[in-house]
Amino acid sequence: MAEKNKLSIISMSGDFDKVIAVFTLASGAAAVGYDVTIFFTFWGLNSIKKKTGRSFIGTGFLARFFNFLLGGRRSLPLSRLNFGGLSPILMTGMMKGKNVATLEELFDASKALGVSFYACEMAMHVLGLTREDFIPEVKDVLGVASFLELSKGGQTLFI
Repeated sequence: MAEKNKLSIISMSGDFDKVIAVFTLASGAAAVGYDVTIFFTFWGLNSIKKKTGRSFIGTGFLARFFNFLLGGRRSLPLSRLNFGGLSPILMTGMMKGKNVATLEELFDASKALGVSFYACEMAMHVLGLTREDFIPEVKDVLGVASFLELSKGGQTLFI
């Protein structure tokens, strides 16, 4: 029996357009039979927070402040020309108008297609986050060595 193609994505960015790329690649690869893993680290963790908007989560003053500023999936800025947060709203409208899947639709498709989500232990520690701050679909909290072992033998992308 042939081994299944494997794609691992390291999601480090909290930018709207880059997160769309993460979930477009993940859902597309999963739809054609790839075993897909996403390792969320630092700002990428915003994509998998339970609270999708701005909220004071985390332990300690600085962590709570940083997490408020970073927000969640519905607070992601565009990497360029963000215009005070207006651009992601406009981009989502343009996507809908062209019948292109939105970030939320790509996120839901990735979950439905069995994409495996993992959170970075070190980044969580730095940002004062706990497993309870994330969606239940997060399979585990991993260190880099564990992620590398998990992704061995496949293709790895860094976004």
